[in-house]
Amino acid sequence: MPEIKRVIALGFFDGVHLGHAALMEMTRRRALERGVSPAVLTFDTHPDTLVKGVEVPLINSPEGRAEIIRRVYGIESVIFIHFNRAVMQMPWEDFLRSLVDELHAEHVVVGYDFSCGYRGEGRAVKIAGWCSSHGLGCDIIDAVKLDGAVVSSTRIRALIAEGDMEEANRLLGHPHCLVDTVHYGFQLGCRLGTPTINMRFAEGVLVPRHGVYAAKVFLDNGEERMAVTNIGVRPTVSGSDRVSVESYILDFDGDLYDHTVRVEFHRFIRDEKKFAGVEELRAQILRDAQTTREYFA
Repeated sequence: MPEIKRVIALGFFDGVHLGHAALMEMTRRRALERGVSPAVLTFDTHPDTLVKGVEVPLINSPEGRAEIIRRVYGIESVIFIHFNRAVMQMPWEDFLRSLVDELHAEHVVVGYDFSCGYRGEGRAVKIAGWCSSHGLGCDIIDAVKLDGAVVSSTRIRALIAEGDMEEANRLLGHPHCLVDTVHYGFQLGCRLGTPTINMRFAEGVLVPRHGVYAAKVFLDNGEERMAVTNIGVRPTVSGSDRVSVESYILDFDGDLYDHTVRVEFHRFIRDEKKFAGVEELRAQILRDAQTTREYFA
């Protein structure tokens, strides 16, 4: 088989926000100019988990990141490296050589704050110099700002944790979403006349503020529907502390078990609360549905 020559964007890309978008767009542009394939190289776990011993709650799972890169930016080749001690301690020059030898990189695109290799010594300017001396192209992308502040995954995590989805989505450049297979639930929604689909955030992924959101659901057949989505522990009907994601899809009747669905979170409506009974809960869900219709209208 012939080698696949690549232009490769390097980074972790949590959230795949507007700052990352600049890298994706440059990667596609350089690949088109060179007549080669655009690709993204990222890591399965956040480097800070190993480098600093700090658990970083992620905006998306690795699969979620790849889905956004492919769907929003049209880059099909998303390559994951397992970030372990060997990768952490690798000399930065060896890391770049591996891109050439194993992935046939002709050009790399990095953010201004990207670093690689032992102690993060392979910073963007060094990478550009190495590329120049080894016949590779390199672009360094400056920080992207909105309202004078740098767009960052850290900012977006804080907004999601607060439930400020509208501002988070503005910085992301696309709606924050969850892609998952629909799980079997407790069937309470069916008995209430407000059937829901049940999904879960992957381990290590940031759970947004508990409460009810105006959402959109995208089915695997391409259909798009409005939905009322509750993130939380279902205090009216459950004594468990396990977080679930339940979406009541408006104007929909069908079986979605084992289907892969994307839920986009658009606006926080209200906090999760414990109701006196299931009828009171049902009445509130119907009010939330009307609020959702009005929001999208």
